[in-house]
Amino acid sequence: MRTTIIGAVCALFSTFCASSALAQSQVSIYGLIDTGVVWTNNANNNGNSVLKIPGLSGTFPSRLGFRGAEDLGGGTQAIFALETGFAPDTGVMGSGNRLFGRQSYVGLKNTTYGTLTLGRQVNMTILSGIKSDVLGPNLFSISGLDLYLPNARSDNAIGYLGNFSEFSVGATYSLGRDTSASGGPAATGCAGEVAGNAKACRQWTALLGYDNKAFGVTTTYDIMYGNAGAAGGLTTSDSSDRRATLNVYAMAGTSKIGAGVIDRKKQAATPVNSLESDLYYLGVSHPITPALVVDAQIARLDIKNSGDDTTFGAVRLSYNLSKRTAVYSMVGHMKNSGNAAVALDAGGTVGIGKNQSGVMAGLRHTF
Repeated sequence: MRTTIIGAVCALFSTFCASSALAQSQVSIYGLIDTGVVWTNNANNNGNSVLKIPGLSGTFPSRLGFRGAEDLGGGTQAIFALETGFAPDTGVMGSGNRLFGRQSYVGLKNTTYGTLTLGRQVNMTILSGIKSDVLGPNLFSISGLDLYLPNARSDNAIGYLGNFSEFSVGATYSLGRDTSASGGPAATGCAGEVAGNAKACRQWTALLGYDNKAFGVTTTYDIMYGNAGAAGGLTTSDSSDRRATLNVYAMAGTSKIGAGVIDRKKQAATPVNSLESDLYYLGVSHPITPALVVDAQIARLDIKNSGDDTTFGAVRLSYNLSKRTAVYSMVGHMKNSGNAAVALDAGGTVGIGKNQSGVMAGLRHTF
């Protein structure tokens, strides 16, 4: 009898300990599937149109993720995130064929001092435009003018982000910014971590921001270095690609007005791959009803010392069927000057020097 009682008490104690441990740790599975049907004209030099289901993005790129947190006490948590991107039209992995190409990090988060993370993670360039870019990583957006913007992630990175009252500060430092050599704009083949070369494939980004309920402003600096075999002409560790951004937004009642400029200077190993440019954008987001929202944006990519400039405009109408599900439609136009060939749909194709118009309708579900 005594043995039975002791066994029951031990079982109860074990259950209590297990319940306490579970109460302190939280792990969640989340995701988003977003796709539709898009039509664009002038998809090649012959001026042919194309009808397709895009794989890169709808209003947001599709993803599946796992994230968790463990309370360590004293306002500190251990955190992690594993997030994979995929193309909903075919089911293949995105982000340069990485299993967890969107995020793969572990870190510590403190309510007073901020968050420190290690691994593959978004850098400050992505964070800079979240509140001011009303279209975000939409298929028709400034992503087409600069494919790095929605793919600004760094491998082998140390990251920090802190929020102090209405101010934000952040930085990332990558020892080898991109280990993948294939798989689209997210892969540039610059693994780094080379013995004896402290610049090979290194990257650092920094952010300073101010936000309140009425307006906000964020500025960032982002510089990446190259090495042998890297894409984009950055084939030496002395070659670099630098972006400086200034992003602002203001609220006018329930409407948001957002604007920004991305100044870029690429010093490639060969002059033909070097360039300087400024990308300007202006947008507005207005809720017609709580469920119906219209977003509009115009932008211009000015390539310095060149006539190969591009002007972009798009309007998106979204209707939220529920908190998790939305339908949307959009129209857009890309005007290419000179020999510019910037496609309206991010990751798409267009004939050299040809303008391109397009329409899309889609469905988004989050879970």
